[in-house]
Amino acid sequence: MKPLKPVVVIPTYNERDNLERLATQILSLDPSLHLLIVDDNSPDGTGQMADRLAEETGRLSVLHRAGKLGLGSAYREGFAKALEMGADAVVQMDADFSHDPSILPLFFEKLDQADFVIGSRYVNGISVVNWPLRRLMLSYFASVYTRVITGLQISDCTSGFKCFRAETLRGIDLAKVRSDGYSFQIEMNFRCVERGFKVAEVPIIFIDRHAGTSKMSKKIVREAVLMVWKLKIGSLLGLSGGRK
Repeated sequence: MKPLKPVVVIPTYNERDNLERLATQILSLDPSLHLLIVDDNSPDGTGQMADRLAEETGRLSVLHRAGKLGLGSAYREGFAKALEMGADAVVQMDADFSHDPSILPLFFEKLDQADFVIGSRYVNGISVVNWPLRRLMLSYFASVYTRVITGLQISDCTSGFKCFRAETLRGIDLAKVRSDGYSFQIEMNFRCVERGFKVAEVPIIFIDRHAGTSKMSKKIVREAVLMVWKLKIGSLLGLSGGRK
């Protein structure tokens, strides 16, 4: 599937130093690509820069939000807006260059064989740069834990670099996806697979610009630990929607 209108959804908060360079790289890959910036009222002026880029490029839209409302809600709103814009494929990625834009054409190529694609740090061993060992082990074993409890056959259950067919996002109820952080990534994967959508994984190298600094919190870890059980039990009780 070569998407006719792929939309790349990027949540931002204080990403002024990265946004213009990232937008330029992404838009140069293919003239059909469109960017949707979901800005949480960044105090550094990221939202205003995004507005300027929207005027200059004609291929960038901005969704302004009142403040930091969570990564999961940013993606939910961004996905819904991308579908309203007529996207036939929707990408989610970070704004800080930890996700390499050059992978996007491979994502679109993989949509010939799958309904959604994950950029995986663990499909070919471990491909992570600038993470302390503790955080790396937490992320890696979070995927192992998720696979054991939920039965997902995905190497990197918590990756935030993905591409969905529009039909895949329409096939799940985004309004029911309430989790955030790692849990949001896990829940999206589970709901897609449970509905019978096929997943493909593409190996990536993840480079964290915040060397040695974890964005984790105990709340995020607790939410992820509990979420996998909620998903599994909800599936067993037939409460999560079932297959398509």
